[in-house]
Amino acid sequence: MLRHVFNKRLKYQKQNVEDKQNDIPSTIYTDIHANLDNIKRILNAPSDFIQRTFTISDSEKKCAIVCIDGLVDKDMINDQLIKNIQLGMQTAKKEVPASSDEVMEKLKNEVLSTYELKIAHILDDVLLAILSGDTALFINGTDKVLLVGSKGWASRGIDEPQTESLVRGPREGFTENIRTNTMLVRRQVKDPNLRLESSKVGRRSKRDLVVCYVEGIVHPDIVAEVNRRLKTIDIDEVAESGTIEQWIEDSSLSPFPQVLHTERPDKVTSAILQGKVAILLDGTPFALIAPTTFVSLFQSQEDYYERWLIGSLLRILRYVAAFFAVFLPALYIALVSFHQGMIPSKLAFSIAGSREGVPFPAIIEALMMEATLELLREAGIRLPKPIGQTIGIVGGLVIGEAAVQAGLVSPVMIVAVAVTAISSFAIPSYGAGIAFRILRFGTMLAAGIFGLYGIILTYIMINIHIARLKSFGIPYSTPFAPTFYRDWKDVAIRAPITAISKRPQYMQTVDETKIGKGDESS
Repeated sequence: MLRHVFNKRLKYQKQNVEDKQNDIPSTIYTDIHANLDNIKRILNAPSDFIQRTFTISDSEKKCAIVCIDGLVDKDMINDQLIKNIQLGMQTAKKEVPASSDEVMEKLKNEVLSTYELKIAHILDDVLLAILSGDTALFINGTDKVLLVGSKGWASRGIDEPQTESLVRGPREGFTENIRTNTMLVRRQVKDPNLRLESSKVGRRSKRDLVVCYVEGIVHPDIVAEVNRRLKTIDIDEVAESGTIEQWIEDSSLSPFPQVLHTERPDKVTSAILQGKVAILLDGTPFALIAPTTFVSLFQSQEDYYERWLIGSLLRILRYVAAFFAVFLPALYIALVSFHQGMIPSKLAFSIAGSREGVPFPAIIEALMMEATLELLREAGIRLPKPIGQTIGIVGGLVIGEAAVQAGLVSPVMIVAVAVTAISSFAIPSYGAGIAFRILRFGTMLAAGIFGLYGIILTYIMINIHIARLKSFGIPYSTPFAPTFYRDWKDVAIRAPITAISKRPQYMQTVDETKIGKGDESS
């Protein structure tokens, strides 16, 4: 009975909303007061709604401007819009035409000094412009509206990226303003073939989205596939680029990120010059890069800023760190629980002595410490930065020492967990680090049940999954499967810059050469 009443009430409310929306006129009137009343009715007369009615010069031609306080630049509206309209024609000794349409054309072409002007014929376009920070100019006697670009809200300045710090490299990071972000990309890629395709996403939020690529380098099919997936987004709000990432990725069940996110402009420009596509969204400093591969998760821009020997060493360390982050606790569990004979004698005696008095098996011991570590890490992120760092360091030391003193865990387990935590932080991609943390628990459970056989089985399953996974049609396991030997120069060992004369072969770029005329034998 209650469910029937609730459904009936919900249906009644939904019908009222639809009727209310249908009652709102969607046309532009020739009378400015009717237009103002219509817009206020649609927006429900918000407190930040600004309207100003005045006449043009010495004529009796009435006009009105409409904008939203906080989204516009007030100085620009006062100095370049209202002042020019009221005094511009009089100062230039220009007569005000009798026709309202001619008045609008004269204001657009001869009087107003702002560069962003557009005439709208549909009320929906007017509303979208007002809610985006533009100013609408209505003139009595015409059903056209002049939209003036007047965006001027407060925004964060360009600062150093918070999640991708480098020792050597640019200190600029993306901001929440999409025009600032496109400026940062254009400043680094001064190529006339750079394409920035703009669109709107979100049925209600209608956020600005820009797809970046270099025509003549990227394969056209990749651009077409990215645009096709973006057009399928049908959701009320796209609050962050993570929403787009989840919508357009190939497999939502995979723990591995199939679209890289970054807040570094140099990483975006490097990617699009390799033949990839970048996606910028207004309101977030994180850009998306597609397609991506498993190898890309271990690559950092700093690898190319340092000499090739240093870059290669750093990459090898990351691969080792990834192995430790996934398999080190599982190896400890398997060796201690099932394969003690594989441990050297002195080390086995040391581990046995440290585990004396520990009441839990190795699998429970490891799960407790890993869960505690994850709790500390999450708490450190949510707390203010100074407090979070203190909680992460002091909390780990205190809890670890207290657990050992209480005889709940062994000191060797503490060492294994600490090395695992440090290893997971060495991965450049934050999404990849989370994926390895998830897989770590799976390998620990497999090791606790089957020992080394469980670890080997888990390793095989992970490799099968990576081999089957794709990112926008590109196999995730490239350049290993399928094999592209030319691309092995930029995998674990980063060859000298002069030796990498071609763009990645798996991207099938239109223009393969990136260093001079290139070396056909490379």
